[in-house]
Amino acid sequence: MTSQHTQQDDSLEDFTRRQITLDGITKTAYVAGTGPGVIVMAEMPGISPHVARFARWVRDAGLTVYMPSLFGRDGAVPEAEAGAEVFRHACVSAEFRAFAANQSSPVTQWLRALARLAHAECGGPGVGAIGMCFTGNFALTMMLEPAMLAPVLCQPSLPLSAPDGIEIAPEEAAAVRQRLEQEDLTVLAYRFEGDRFCRAERFAAYAQALGPRFVARVLPDSAAHPNPPPFFAQHVPCPHSVVTAHLIDAAGEPTLAARDEILAFFRQRLS
Repeated sequence: MTSQHTQQDDSLEDFTRRQITLDGITKTAYVAGTGPGVIVMAEMPGISPHVARFARWVRDAGLTVYMPSLFGRDGAVPEAEAGAEVFRHACVSAEFRAFAANQSSPVTQWLRALARLAHAECGGPGVGAIGMCFTGNFALTMMLEPAMLAPVLCQPSLPLSAPDGIEIAPEEAAAVRQRLEQEDLTVLAYRFEGDRFCRAERFAAYAQALGPRFVARVLPDSAAHPNPPPFFAQHVPCPHSVVTAHLIDAAGEPTLAARDEILAFFRQRLS
């Protein structure tokens, strides 16, 4: 699998940078690979070298990756102060519902349209999506789009104000559950045991809303990389980012096993 330096800014030069207009809204997306489409949504504070590394793993697994730019400076190493400013801006942006439980962020409408586009462009039975941290729940709301078949939630951290809240409207959660049951689909979800931003109460709320179709994976804190980038070291003082900043890229590591399970999930659902 592709290896990439994660301690310096990433030029993203091996992706095609596209301006994609959907529902009258234009956003940048980085696209690479062949095969069925998978949407990789960055964690806070943006498309870091670690997020891009994960997107390359998706590409190298025989899939077409779409990585939309939703906030932050694309390719930048997550520095402490710059990352904090991105976080503050996103929290007051009209596109996101950072603090309100039982609501879906407006940006998910655009992301559902991106899923339709990816399916039209790439073919196959459908598309997958993974959200992380700030975007962690978005792949679930995207299941309202019929083209979406493989949702992955990594440390879903919204709403910030309610540890036992989920960032999706109740009627939408009910519609997603019905679809999961009717089409024999599942939702994969990951968190570290001691994560303060995605706690056990949140996974319990997802399990209550989705039933056995919600498949949770909880990793021990000891599995987290001990030296994450500055933004995480200063502002995220706990194990948090399962497949990016806190992943240990070595054989036998639980975070690498989580990555492999996610890639296998995408391949199995989208083959």
